[in-house]
Amino acid sequence: MIWVRDVVIIAFICLLAMPIGSYIYRVLNGERTWLTPVVQPLECLIYRGLGYHDNQPTAMSAKTYGGAVLSISSLSFIVVFGLQLLQKWLPLNPNHVGNVKWDLAFNTAVSFVTNTNWQAYSGETTMSYLTQIIALTTQNFLSPAVGVASLLVIMRGFKHTHATTVGNFWQDIIRFILYVLMPLAFVLAIIIIACGGFQTLHANIEAGRTLIPLGPAASQYAISLLGSNGGGFFGANGAIAFSNPNALSNFFEMVAILLVPAALVVTFGRFTEKRQARLIFTVMLIFLSLAIIGTTLAELHTGIKFAGVTGTSVLEGKNVINGIGNSSLWTALSTAVSSGSVNANLDSFTALGGLIPLLLIQLGEIIFGGIGSGLYGMLAFVLLTVFISGLMVGRTPEYLGKKIEPYEMKMVSLAILFPPILSLIGTAIGVNLPHIQANLTNHGAHGFTEILYAFASMANNNGSAFAGFNANQIGVNLVGGLAMAVTRFVPLIAMILMGGSLATKKLVAKGAGTLRTDTVLFGVLLIFIILLIGALNFVPALVLGPIADFLG
Repeated sequence: MIWVRDVVIIAFICLLAMPIGSYIYRVLNGERTWLTPVVQPLECLIYRGLGYHDNQPTAMSAKTYGGAVLSISSLSFIVVFGLQLLQKWLPLNPNHVGNVKWDLAFNTAVSFVTNTNWQAYSGETTMSYLTQIIALTTQNFLSPAVGVASLLVIMRGFKHTHATTVGNFWQDIIRFILYVLMPLAFVLAIIIIACGGFQTLHANIEAGRTLIPLGPAASQYAISLLGSNGGGFFGANGAIAFSNPNALSNFFEMVAILLVPAALVVTFGRFTEKRQARLIFTVMLIFLSLAIIGTTLAELHTGIKFAGVTGTSVLEGKNVINGIGNSSLWTALSTAVSSGSVNANLDSFTALGGLIPLLLIQLGEIIFGGIGSGLYGMLAFVLLTVFISGLMVGRTPEYLGKKIEPYEMKMVSLAILFPPILSLIGTAIGVNLPHIQANLTNHGAHGFTEILYAFASMANNNGSAFAGFNANQIGVNLVGGLAMAVTRFVPLIAMILMGGSLATKKLVAKGAGTLRTDTVLFGVLLIFIILLIGALNFVPALVLGPIADFLG
């Protein structure tokens, strides 16, 4: 029954991805859609507010486009950081929560601006409703739109020839937010509320010694899932009934995690070649399927035996409504996609059950991955595979009719290498922080896994936590915040500049020696390169962490 449910959910997502991916293509390509009569007046009003009075924003060069990304991200950081420091004296604070400490506010601001949504706090007791709505929920829309805009530059780079511009950043994010994210988030929020989720401005209720947290939770949780943000209104995220009340909400929320990242692969095929998109989608689906199978089997069969029944211990930390199957599936989805949301306590997973989601994160969040960032991360590996294959046969590498030259490979190297480097450096700093043992609930290999998972999650744009590790300390907040910023914006800007370079190139005619990049052989090479470059970096750390935990 577990496997049937998994197949149904994945098949449902794949079926929805095709029409939604085609719809996103029409939106990003400026074509008329069924929402145009409703949304276009608001879109034009925003353009006029930005100074584009003819409703035709001027196309930008790649450098100007990248500058716009950094400008809006810097402004977003200031707003999110400032609201946290001042929330005690601002309205919409019925629970009278105090101002957030500066280092936690810094970490949280970077986290939400970079689409990581790492949370070293419980939202219901730390953040005011104003901060949740104006700062965090707004970033849940804006940060994935920035990722998609960056992906769009690359797609235009492959599509255009002899072009000096790559589109207008403001137009791209406005269209994606208004036509894609807002309608989908509205529908999902209604579903969550209908299933019993909370959406209110009333203060928390204290019933004896029990705190019943309230707040505008459904609206934030809906976009956090759809935008591959993952940060929830409540500290327990999707493991708490207030945001994930029953099996029906759990089903739609799991669909929401993967829906837009999967649809964007279809969008890529519409912009370029469908056969290339099919191969990328297939490789992603293979990795995801193996991760789902591995995580589920690990949870079912490697738990401690009680009364002769294997696996009963791993029900600890899981909502009994979801059980082992749904918890394993959700975890694989949210760590393949850079969602970072959870519907179970990952610290309660078995050693091998925790290793697989950790490895998915360490691969660079490319198995569908974050909105925009996942696909451009996968394209970086595709171009690396093309380059290595070209060297093997002595030809200048080409992809989608564009020559891949040293400049493009420099940008690809930045995109691929920075996340693992910062992840491992962060872990090294983390294990040497003062009083680190006092901030761990477990010691030995399992305790090391908690630290490794935390910094891998921050440096790879995921945001989920293994738990058991008190991350709300100055050292972790500062090091983690810097890691999130660098590993978000260095690859992102590198890929924008690469897209600009590709746009200036002419199309090269295919010849007898042209390497085909839509074949099974190339797919196998791509899988090999992902494992070789993405996974082997972390083998020593994994041996010290989850593998030693399993063998011990």
